[in-house]
Amino acid sequence: MTRPREEAGARALFEPAVTRGLVARFRVVRLLQRFDERGVWAAFMFVNGFFTIGVLAGLAIVTGSPFVFPSLGPTAFLFFFDPSAPSATPRNAILGHAIGICCGYGSLLLFGLEHAGPATAVGVTGGRALAAALSFAATGCLMILARAAHPPAGATTLLISLGALTRPAHLVLIEGAVALLVLQAIAINRLAGLDYPLWARRRARSGAGAPGGQGGQGPPAP
Repeated sequence: MTRPREEAGARALFEPAVTRGLVARFRVVRLLQRFDERGVWAAFMFVNGFFTIGVLAGLAIVTGSPFVFPSLGPTAFLFFFDPSAPSATPRNAILGHAIGICCGYGSLLLFGLEHAGPATAVGVTGGRALAAALSFAATGCLMILARAAHPPAGATTLLISLGALTRPAHLVLIEGAVALLVLQAIAINRLAGLDYPLWARRRARSGAGAPGGQGGQGPPAP
């Protein structure tokens, strides 16, 4: 009896809420009647992923600046695959990547590597290995302390500490690109009718659901 319940709960975590909302909003319910829902969901992810990253890549071409970088991919996937996750809120994405940027560049400064060139070109030295390890460890630690967990930020900090992007102006652009992606996530998820936050989700009251309002507090939100 327990296994079917657990499987149902696991499936509920990954239901295509955005796809269903957009299908209902644009009155194309026949798509779900004619095609398998998972296929429609996959097609939505394909089109939306192409559009969101394509816009940023287009900006990169026009401006000659790094408006698109690897860790934007997992952020975009998180926004549209599981928008209800705490780590998919605008607050967690913006703060998480900001923490990753600061930790990555801070580790470069600490080990004197800000002008050393990327590890893919000059190789990995002992200092570079320590910088990468420190940047990732610090990013994870600070995201937890700030309650701003956003896994893709771990890739951002390594991108910087390994020397792929080190110019301060480019680091500002990285955060700008995250902000643009967040705006797209807000627009698309709200268009789908989801209660997607403009910044962070409201916290439930600690006494909710407990007799007399004396409910115990759960673990801190990530």
